[in-house]
Amino acid sequence: MSKKFERNPKHFNWRLEKDIAVIQLNRPERKNPLTFDSYAELRDTFRDLRYADDVHAVVFLPNGGNFCSGGDVNDIIGPLVAMDMKELLAFTRMTGDLVKAMLHCGKPIISAVDGVAVGAGAIIAMASDLRIATPEAQTAFLFTRVGLAGCDMGACAMLPRIIGQGRAAELLYTGRAMTAQEGERWGFFNRLVAADALEKEALDLARRIAAGPNFAHGITKTQLNQEWSMSLEQAIEAEAQAQAICMQTKDFERAYRAFVAKEKPVFEGN
Repeated sequence: MSKKFERNPKHFNWRLEKDIAVIQLNRPERKNPLTFDSYAELRDTFRDLRYADDVHAVVFLPNGGNFCSGGDVNDIIGPLVAMDMKELLAFTRMTGDLVKAMLHCGKPIISAVDGVAVGAGAIIAMASDLRIATPEAQTAFLFTRVGLAGCDMGACAMLPRIIGQGRAAELLYTGRAMTAQEGERWGFFNRLVAADALEKEALDLARRIAAGPNFAHGITKTQLNQEWSMSLEQAIEAEAQAQAICMQTKDFERAYRAFVAKEKPVFEGN
């Protein structure tokens, strides 16, 4: 059952621009770190977005010149040192659940990266469908620099698929920052834009996607994720079934009638 999506989060900024959800972490004075509460609230928001028929795309924006500085040193890393194994596993599963929720929310997600995007901030960008950045963006999967493995929140599975195994291995072993220029060249960023154009570019892209067949976009996102673990034959069969489902939508008929009439189709997401 669909429902109107209403949100009043405590730990990040949220607004709806028609059918585009816009998210910003709201601690710019500290480069927007995450806390236990903001992790959980983001996870729950993306879980609920799966059922929001009035939201067709999500844009994750920077705030104050930075995207996200990862887990807060005082609010997260300090307390983790004092936890036992069961508590630590509950935390690492929660952070992974944020990525799962992003992958399964059914909405295309665009991350607009400026300044620092490190640790979990880099993961949020990685788990998005599309990424735009400024030339000043610095993206680092810096887990080894705090004594941890590079395999955090799905990084060892997802990052190699985006930029290649060798490049991903270098970033995950060294924790060094990937420059925006490297990120664009390697395919992590779809394109680079000036800082004063970043928000507009991200929202324009979101609007272009949201004007399309949104039920079908949800199918595309599902297939992009699920086909990682399929053989080619399984993927072709899954896509055959997916397209047969989409061919039953009114949007498919709308596109046909618009083509015949030499008009631009107006999609309604059903």
